[in-house]
Amino acid sequence: MVWKPGGRSIAGTPQPWQMLLLATTGFTLCFWAWALLAPLGPRLRDDLALSSFEQSLVVAVPVVVGALGRIPAGALTDRWGARRVFPLVAALTILPVLYLGHLADSLAEVLAGGFLLGLGGTTFAVGVPFVNAWYPPARRGVALGIFGTGTGGTALSAFTTVQLADAVGRAFPFDLVAGCLAVYAGVAWFLLRDRPGRATAAGALLSRTALAMRTAATWQLAFLYAVSFGGFVAFSVYLPTYLTRAYELGRSDAALRTAGFVVLAVAMRPVGGWLSDRTQPIPVLTASYGLVSVCALLAAFEADLVPVGTAAFFGMAAGLGAGSGAVFALVARLVPAERVGSVTGVVGAAGGLGGFFPPLVMGTVDSVAHDYTWGFVLLTVTATGAGTLAATAVRRRAQATADDRPGR
Repeated sequence: MVWKPGGRSIAGTPQPWQMLLLATTGFTLCFWAWALLAPLGPRLRDDLALSSFEQSLVVAVPVVVGALGRIPAGALTDRWGARRVFPLVAALTILPVLYLGHLADSLAEVLAGGFLLGLGGTTFAVGVPFVNAWYPPARRGVALGIFGTGTGGTALSAFTTVQLADAVGRAFPFDLVAGCLAVYAGVAWFLLRDRPGRATAAGALLSRTALAMRTAATWQLAFLYAVSFGGFVAFSVYLPTYLTRAYELGRSDAALRTAGFVVLAVAMRPVGGWLSDRTQPIPVLTASYGLVSVCALLAAFEADLVPVGTAAFFGMAAGLGAGSGAVFALVARLVPAERVGSVTGVVGAAGGLGGFFPPLVMGTVDSVAHDYTWGFVLLTVTATGAGTLAATAVRRRAQATADDRPGR
């Protein structure tokens, strides 16, 4: 199908798959930018003489800013539409990328650049309501799961950042990402279109956000996503550091193994959404959190990396990815269309914050005890709690919502 300027095909209205492809591409690029500092964590530790906690802080700051920024980003998308917000965020993310690549050379400057880099992480709350509007309820789980594969931008970063910096120069990965973002911002401005007749939120941004935060379902979904996506983010940013410290791997080796973890988690996200469409989200969630709990307990013993340690981390990747996909299949079932952006902002913020604290906890535990066991034990307890919540209170709420639908 041939595109015309303005985002419409010769046949008329853009197809949902075309909009999904554009949104997923933009999300991937913005997440690539968002994750640029994580693979460089060990190098920054050596270059800037950072402590374990300072190194953890450097890689965690973009995560928390990107998380909190999802709240206004989601609410703005409900009002303005992704057609405006997506290319704007992509263009603004170029600034901190170039700053970190060319100007930041102290802890304070890297933290400042990382703070602004968090903007790239807000695009999750832009894309979810956009994709949600283009697809019918029966297909939203898999569509949102496909969009969620944009988190694979972290895998792009893990696969390429250290290697490109070593082969070409420290600034090259940042320049490459900035160029890709610039191209995407231009393409999205001309081609991206909100679904005609989409539900538009009324009221002020603050009032809509407050309404979302007063809803019990929002907080239940937020906790579930904080565990699943937060766990994914935490491992994607801290696993290179963990592998170099606990198993004494080289930086490139640790980065490649982290990329394998990320790829599996990303691949499992649409699987979780697809399974939720075919069955129900609740069984998928309880099984996912159960797998994470068991594998985290196994990882706590720090067995040999091959095969036990690798199996444990891959099991966690599968559970965290499938769980993330299932959570947003559940959002599509529980939340009215005109409020998906606001609720997604809060839930997405919780997911990002869930990724902020574990690296700090792991860094602190390593600094104090020179051992990571308690970090994995805490993950086991948290995942067990999430599975219990999904199987009880959230199950009852989902059933009540289904019973209240018209035609029942």
